[in-house]
Amino acid sequence: MNSISKLFVKYHGRLVGELTQTPDGRRCVFCYDKEWLASGFSISPLDLPLKSDLFIAPEQPFWGNFGIFEDSLPDGYGRYLLNRMLRQQGIDESRLTPLQRLSIVGNAGMGALCYEPETRLETATETLSFDRLQAMALEVLSERNEKDSALLYYKSGNSGGCRPKCLYHDAEGDWLVKFRHTYDPKDFGLTEYRYNEMARRCGIEVPDFKVFEGKYFASRRFDFVDGERLHVATAGALLNESITYPKLDYKTLLHLTGFLTQDPKQVEAMFRLMAFNVLADNKDDHAKNFSFICREGHWRLAPAYDLTPVPEGYHGEHATSVNGNGKPSIEDMLIVGESIRIPRKRGMEIIESVRSTLYDRPRNYLFPAALSSLL
Repeated sequence: MNSISKLFVKYHGRLVGELTQTPDGRRCVFCYDKEWLASGFSISPLDLPLKSDLFIAPEQPFWGNFGIFEDSLPDGYGRYLLNRMLRQQGIDESRLTPLQRLSIVGNAGMGALCYEPETRLETATETLSFDRLQAMALEVLSERNEKDSALLYYKSGNSGGCRPKCLYHDAEGDWLVKFRHTYDPKDFGLTEYRYNEMARRCGIEVPDFKVFEGKYFASRRFDFVDGERLHVATAGALLNESITYPKLDYKTLLHLTGFLTQDPKQVEAMFRLMAFNVLADNKDDHAKNFSFICREGHWRLAPAYDLTPVPEGYHGEHATSVNGNGKPSIEDMLIVGESIRIPRKRGMEIIESVRSTLYDRPRNYLFPAALSSLL
C-alpha cells in the first residue's frame, strides 16, 4: 500500500485542516486551515480547540492518533473484516499508519468528516438479502469463510461495534441493520427491539427503530439526516478514552454534556440515560456508546444507541462507573447528579420515573435482574 505523508480533512467539501505525522511516524499532527479558523468550528473542543496551533496527538490510547479521527475508523466487527480483507490483498495491517487507515475510509465513513486522498481497495457491491448477509457474517466470524470479508466490509459502511451490521436505505430513510454474533441467541434482534421500546417508555431519546423480517433490528441513522451528513463524536473521542481499558465515570459524562451543550435539560437527559443503564442492567455502557452531534459549532446530545441487556458487563461491573463504583447504588447516582447541580430531589424523581416504568413491565418482559436488587 502506498505511503501517505499528508491527509486533507474535509467537512461538506470544505477543508478543515491537514493531518500529517511526526518525523518518527509515531504520532499524528493536525493544524486547522486558515479559512476554517475564520468561519468554522472546533471539531473536538477539548483536544483540538479552534486555534492556529500545531496539535500533536499523544501516543496513547489511540496509537498516535487523535480521538476524533479514530472515531472515523471501523472498530470491532468492521476492523476485523478490514484486516482480513487487507491480508487477502497482501497488505500487513499491523504496519499501516493512522493516515493510511483513514485514507481507506476516505469519504465513506460514519459522520461528516472525510479524508483525501482516498485509497480504494477492491470491494464487491453485490445486492444480498438480510438472511444471506447474516449467514455470511456467521461464517466469517466462525473462521469458516474468508472470501466474503470484502463484501461484508463494504456493506458495513465502516460502522463500529462488535456485532455485524449493514447500511440500508428504504422509503422511510437510512438505517443501520444489526445481525447477531456467533454468541447471540437467534431472537437477539427482537430482544433489542423490546429493550429500545422500554428505553423510550422511560423517557430516553432513541432513534426510530424497527425490525426487518421479524428478526433483524434496525436503527435509523442519526449521523445522516435529510441527505446531510452530521458531525458526530463519541465521548471516547472527545475525552481520549479507549474502551480497551474502561475507566470513564458518569460524573465526567455529565460534566462533558454540560460543557458541550450548555443546556441543563440535556444534562438531565444524560442523567436519565445513566439511571436507565444502571436499573435496566446495560453494563456495556462504554465510552463509544455515548455520542454528541455538532451542527456548525452547536453541540447536543445524540440519541441513545446500542441499548441491550448486558448483565455480565466487565467482570460483572459497568464499563462506565458511577461515583467510582462499577456496581453503583442509587446513592452513587444522586451524588454524581449533585456534582453537576442536579438537586438530590430532582435526581430521585428521574430515578423513580425510570424505576417505576421498568417495574411496571411484566416480569417476562426483559425484567432486569439489576432492578430487583435496587428496589
